[in-house]
Order: sequence, then structure tokens, then C-alpha cells
Amino acid sequence: MTRPRTSRNTSSTADPNAAGDETTTAATTAGSAATATMTLLERRYRRVLRLLPSSYREAREEEMVETYLYGFDDADLDELRPAAGEVASVAALAVRTRLGAAGSPAGYAALGRAVRMFAVCGVLLLAAQALTERVLTLVWAQSSATGQALFVTGFTGHGWVSGTREVALWTLPLLWTAAYGALARDQRRAARRLVVLASLPDTLALVSGTDDAADLALLTVSGAVFAWLTVAGVYAGFHSDAPPARLPGIPSGLALMATCVAIGAATVAWPTGADPQWATGAVYVLGASAYLVATRRERGDPAPLLALAAVGVLMLCLRAAMLSLLLRLAAPGAMTLGNVILLAAVVATTVTLTVLGVRSLRSAGPAGHGRSPGHGGTSEGLT
Repeated sequence: MTRPRTSRNTSSTADPNAAGDETTTAATTAGSAATATMTLLERRYRRVLRLLPSSYREAREEEMVETYLYGFDDADLDELRPAAGEVASVAALAVRTRLGAAGSPAGYAALGRAVRMFAVCGVLLLAAQALTERVLTLVWAQSSATGQALFVTGFTGHGWVSGTREVALWTLPLLWTAAYGALARDQRRAARRLVVLASLPDTLALVSGTDDAADLALLTVSGAVFAWLTVAGVYAGFHSDAPPARLPGIPSGLALMATCVAIGAATVAWPTGADPQWATGAVYVLGASAYLVATRRERGDPAPLLALAAVGVLMLCLRAAMLSLLLRLAAPGAMTLGNVILLAAVVATTVTLTVLGVRSLRSAGPAGHGRSPGHGGTSEGLT
């Protein structure tokens, strides 16, 4: 009778911190003892599984380890290592679970929506830019005999190898439009292949070497990075377990048409000052600002804000490189002033999106709680 009462008294008056330390120490000791009894192969598999989020490991680690170790002879358990294919499979699963797979915690679901939104916006801007540039070029070439001759000269008169290369470089960016259509119809495999082909001209421009001038090098690198990150977003975000993602509040076809019209109007309105990315940057500022105004009363999802902020960082790099080039070449004052204004607008928009996105993410709670609002194959409403 005396020992239980003494035990209760001791626990009621003990320091809570000391009790917590004892619990932690006991858990650590138990974990160390369990690890000591594991075979070398089991420890290696568990080390690989650390790539997965802790919430996923808590639910599936024991089952996965048991599956991996099934069928091995005891004599081999201290000699073998996980196969490269198994490690790659776990790494791919780690990416999927962090980018909004079914049942992901809220933080990972938001990250997945942000990556998919970034990919859709990137493909949309690149598609509209490529399509509009080529339409305007063809219209200009058809406007006069001189223009038509100059256009044809770009593909002929330099040998069939050079001609084929120029034709490929001119037509491949149009595949951004096909990729955008594939994403709109949720044809992920086709979209992945198309974005890789569409990014080849930017990749070749980088591989061919950059000019000695730092501004031209930054311009080339920024364009290639924009294309590569968009490709990475399509591959990582639109995995097999991710729900479809589309632009909020507007049909995909209408969004592409409106973006093309806006880019074309911005280019035609300032034909002597607009470089190829100027109109795209202006459309980005207008589109992001319109989204901020439309969602000013209800802004609960951080994913679109963070995705647009990421696009803004890329636009910022492109505009900074172009402004540096214009200053080096002593461009006319109106052209330089227009680029300064656009650069300032891109900076202001990107900073605003980043601040609002981070605030929204913090208010959404820790990453390990809650579930994705659109998991389980339901189309995401990126609003």
C-alpha cells in the first residue's frame, strides 16, 4: 500500500521538465536498442525511407520495410544493399508525397498546388509569347515583298543543315501551345514530352554559348531557366497521384486567347520599344494585379500567390538583364524609361505576392496538419 502512494506523490510533485527528459531518454534508449537488433540491410532501407515525409513514414514505414525484406535469406541481411531502382522509387515517392499526392498534409498539398499553378502559368506565358511572335512575324512578312524576302532568307541560302536547324528553332516553341492544350485536357504524358521539345531552343541557345557581355549572358540564362523550371514544374507537379489543375475563374482556351491578344496589343502599341519579353512581362503584371484585386476579399489559399510570385522572380531576372543591356547600348531614353517602369512594376507585384503568400501560408497552419482540400483526384480550384 505504501509504494503506490509514494509513487503517486512523487509524480505529482516532480518537475515536468525532468519527467519529459526521462521520457525522451527512455524513448531514445528504446530506439537505440531496437536499432542495435536490426540487420544491416534493414538499417539501410530505413535510412533510404528517411527521404519520405515523417507523416508518411509513421503510417507506412514498418509495412514498407517488411515488404522490402521479404524473401531474403538471413545470411544475406548483413551483406546486401537496397537496389538502385528501389532508391529511385522511394525518391520519386518522396517528391509525389510532398507535392500533393492523395492524403497529403495541408502544407504539402499547398506546395503541390503551387507547383502545378506555376507550371500552368509558365506554359501559358511561353505558349502565348511563341504564338504571338510568330503570327506578328508572318503578318509583317506578308506586308511587303522586302519583308517576305527577309523572312525566307532566314531559312534558306545557308545549306540544308542550317536551314533545317532554323526551321526547327522557329517551330519548336509552338509546342508550348500544344503542351498547354494537353494540360488543359489532363493529358499528362503528352504534356511532359511536348514541354521538353518546346524547351530545346532555349537549351540550344545556352549550349551554343553566351556572349561575353554579362547582360546578354544573364538574358540567355534567364530564358533557359524559365523554360527548364516550367518543364520541371510539369514533371514534378503533374505526377500520377496529383489532381488536375487549371487556371481559376477562366476557361483554358479563353485564357490563352486573352493572353495572346494582350501580348500582341502590347507589342503593336510600342513597336519600337518592346523586346520579345517586354510584352510578356507587361501581361504578367496585369494578370497578377487582376488576380490580387479579384481575390482581395477572400484569399485563403497561398498556392496561387506563391506560384505567381515565382513567375515574377523569373520575369524580374529577364527585365533586369534587358535593362542592363539597354543601358550598355545607350538606348533611347523612352525605351530605357519604359523598361525601368516595367521592372519597377514587376518588383512591386512580386514582393506583394510573396508577402501575401507567406502570410496566407502561415495562417493556414503547420504542414503536418489537415488534408488537401482537393485530394483524391478531384480537380483543384486554384482560387
